[in-house]
Amino acid sequence: GDRLPREQLVALLNAYAGIVLDTIARFGGQVLKLMGDGVLAIFPLEDAPRSCRAALDAAAVALDAAARASAERGARGEPVTRLFVGLHLGDVLYGNIGSEDRLDFTVLGPAVSEAARLERLCRSVERPVVVSEAFASASGEVGRRLVPLGRFTLRGVARPQILFALELAIPVPLG
Repeated sequence: GDRLPREQLVALLNAYAGIVLDTIARFGGQVLKLMGDGVLAIFPLEDAPRSCRAALDAAAVALDAAARASAERGARGEPVTRLFVGLHLGDVLYGNIGSEDRLDFTVLGPAVSEAARLERLCRSVERPVVVSEAFASASGEVGRRLVPLGRFTLRGVARPQILFALELAIPVPLG
């Protein structure tokens, strides 16, 4: 297949992870866990609309930076990848779980699974950012930056919901 040599794969993951992690921090988010080529982050919810908008801003800026990095890497003949982002509003439980001999930082809760399912849906709906109905409603961005994709049933989520995509044509404030 098209498997990359280990060194190229590590360089690829580091290049894009650097963009994602730096951008999340810049917009006030906290990275909880790196999982393979994925990142799980939270934006603390003191003010839901502001936190949701910060997450949307971070997603848009990271996608733009990743596109620039891909253009530069592609011009040098280096491998490139794409970013996909799922955003959801919900409660999570996190902390070190395990035994005296083996602890692992773990994040639990239905919100984690739902965000992961939203991210996986990005490819099939051909949108880089998909957000839940709860996130969209709290953000105040429906009809602005968020456009409806239709009603979907996510595995493990009882109620079908309207999902939204981030419209990337709108400039993001870099503050």
